[in-house]
Amino acid sequence: MTDIRRNPVNAPSPGGASAPPPRPSPSVAEGLYRMRAVLVHDWLTGMRGGERVLELLCETFPDAPIYTLIHNPEAVSGTINRHPVFPSFLQKIPGIFTRYRLFLPLFPTAAESLPIPPADIVISTSHCVAKGVRVPRGTPHLCYCFTPMRYVWVFAGDYFGSNPMVRAISMPLLRYLRSWDLRSADRVDFFVAISQHIQRRIEACYHRPARVVYPPVNLDFFTPDPHLTREEFDLIVSALVPYKRIDIAIRAYNQLGYPLKIVGTGTEYRQLKKLAASHIEFLGQLSDEEVRNLYRRARFVIFPGEEDFGLVPLEAQACGTPVIAFDRGGVQETVMAGRTGHLFDSQDPRSLATAVEKAAGQEWNPALIRRNAEKFSVNTFLAELARCVTECIASRA
Repeated sequence: MTDIRRNPVNAPSPGGASAPPPRPSPSVAEGLYRMRAVLVHDWLTGMRGGERVLELLCETFPDAPIYTLIHNPEAVSGTINRHPVFPSFLQKIPGIFTRYRLFLPLFPTAAESLPIPPADIVISTSHCVAKGVRVPRGTPHLCYCFTPMRYVWVFAGDYFGSNPMVRAISMPLLRYLRSWDLRSADRVDFFVAISQHIQRRIEACYHRPARVVYPPVNLDFFTPDPHLTREEFDLIVSALVPYKRIDIAIRAYNQLGYPLKIVGTGTEYRQLKKLAASHIEFLGQLSDEEVRNLYRRARFVIFPGEEDFGLVPLEAQACGTPVIAFDRGGVQETVMAGRTGHLFDSQDPRSLATAVEKAAGQEWNPALIRRNAEKFSVNTFLAELARCVTECIASRA
């Protein structure tokens, strides 16, 4: 994930209030509360899906310090900022918050330099280098893995570009990062994957087993509103970046003629705006309350990209709204095809348009859609995570 799709939770919002982080049930989290935990996160430069998981861990381990490569307190929530945060030496580089990706070659060294203290459990939430920290001898390390380092295993072309000369120059770096990523995986005692999709990727990249524990959706905040009437528009909530494939949706809706509202910002904004017909509306960044209001009123939520998990489809379903998504990645595990949404096979406008027309001719049951989202509750997440933590600690005993 790249750009912030809406304002940070608990951060001031010009558009309205934002969602409080979900609070775990004391009975579920009791065993975790008593643990001396250390949290490790790749970087804190915005509020995306990974930071929402970190927020929940902050609520669960209220005294845990957080170690990270860089920390921009203005870009993350009060829930995270209330914890002591210890950034790496990268924090001292001028302009690092906006240019940190240029320092990718230094990320492994920065992660290894973090002075992780002894604890009952170290939990890294990682899609890059957080899992590669060096923990004290005898301290169990559980990695909640969003994905193996995507820059070297999956999206190398997106990161290093398609220019042959640039690719040739970057190959030594790519080999170094891949080698380091593979070696540093051995520092993890217990891998937890966010989906079966990522479980398979961990096994393929690291040759390690992983337990699946799905990230939760905030069911207390994202709820249906029986007083609101569904309107004749469809909705996208996404960063406007290439791999999200918003261009596919725009081309499809140019043909369909249905109103489409797009929430989010990103590097593709100008290009997508030029591509869009007049019935497609760009709303920019909105508060969580504004996004929830749109979920509740929208006919369908459209999800044209491939994600490792994807919280947007679950937020929409929690509001009783059906989802139309590309049939790859995490949505295969969160959307019930034909019951809580439709999945389209080919990542092209025609396939998406066909799915939209099919969905428009179907009766939907908002209560059933909501029940599907309820499988991904905070308490289910914490109960399953607690079992993994217990097994991780036992494996080091």
